[in-house]
Amino acid sequence: MANAYLQGVEISASQFLDIFHHYDHDGNGYIEGKELQNFIRELQQARKQAGLELTDKMKAFVEKYEQNADGKIGIIELVQILPTEENFLLFFRQQLKSCAEFMEAWRNYDADHSGYIEADELRNFLKDLLQRAKKPYDEKKLEEYTLTTLKIFDSNKDGKLCLSEMARLLPDQENFLLKFQGVKMARKEFNKIFELYDQDRNGYMDENELDALLKDLCEKNNKKSNLLLMHVDCMQMFSFRR
Repeated sequence: MANAYLQGVEISASQFLDIFHHYDHDGNGYIEGKELQNFIRELQQARKQAGLELTDKMKAFVEKYEQNADGKIGIIELVQILPTEENFLLFFRQQLKSCAEFMEAWRNYDADHSGYIEADELRNFLKDLLQRAKKPYDEKKLEEYTLTTLKIFDSNKDGKLCLSEMARLLPDQENFLLKFQGVKMARKEFNKIFELYDQDRNGYMDENELDALLKDLCEKNNKKSNLLLMHVDCMQMFSFRR
């Protein structure tokens, strides 16, 4: 099935998802190592069988990764390679170029302040995105985009997107959640940072206080920002307690 899709001049959103899942054998959200080598080989074979040349982006991709056994790509890298219909994920990403813009979008579309982007909220975001891009769509296509986006990024399959799932749309260098990975901090230093942002001293970091922390983390690019690199579970971000 994936081979047939790779032969297409244009790949639909749902076909794109099938291709990604086909090659992401271990389900970790990346096509890497042997998975990536298989994808490159079968991409070349499929295009040849269909009588199609590799696009310039495909050629550059093959040149970069064909001999790289440690290569790894995610959803966003794949959508830039394949001729995906409407490039809907790229439209999504273009609205979230930095973590500051990401947090603004998060607040705008998490309409009920639940700490999640739910299906109807995601649908509204995609609808606005398509309208701004002046791309034609109908209700059926909008529903397909919404369901496909949920299937791609909803890692725990709860039908909604938490902060870390949404943040996968950002480039790695802009993904502020990656800054928390593997970070160790002494309890004294952690408490000092927590007290700085827990403005009402209630022992919790609420949504506004967390926004302030993330805003500083996004905007500051000096040594002081390193004090903000604490390991946070995003599922507790909007009711974070020391």
